[in-house]
Amino acid sequence: MRLALAQAADAAGRGEVPVGAVVLGPGGEVLARAGNDRESLADPTAHAEVLALRGAARARGGWRLTGCTLVVTLEPCTMCAGAAVLARVDRVVYGAADAKAGAAGSLWDVVRDRRLNHRPEVLAGVLEAECAGVLTAFFTARRPREQR
Repeated sequence: MRLALAQAADAAGRGEVPVGAVVLGPGGEVLARAGNDRESLADPTAHAEVLALRGAARARGGWRLTGCTLVVTLEPCTMCAGAAVLARVDRVVYGAADAKAGAAGSLWDVVRDRRLNHRPEVLAGVLEAECAGVLTAFFTARRPREQR
């Protein structure tokens, strides 16, 4: 999670919402890491998770990421949760829950939907306070003073 937090900090430095993701291989090796890049790329799909999953697939030479773990600072949205399922990752580990858009148990539970053919294990709340703090600080700094 510390590697994902570093990616979140990097994203914040570029003016992106500070979410970071890392994909670990079956032996714990880092296959890919990414931070949000939607603003820079003008791409609505450039979430940290999607970028990290794409990088891991390139590193492995195939889209099936069986045996891999997706680690992300914020609970994945529906798009990212769906991408994790479709990539066949074994587990999703996330830090802060997302009550507004989370799809790994908070608002929806895409990753454990019994109708799907693959259901990754989910581990929530890893370094939760630290992951949430990065987001809170980012959005607080962008609010006008009178709204703080």
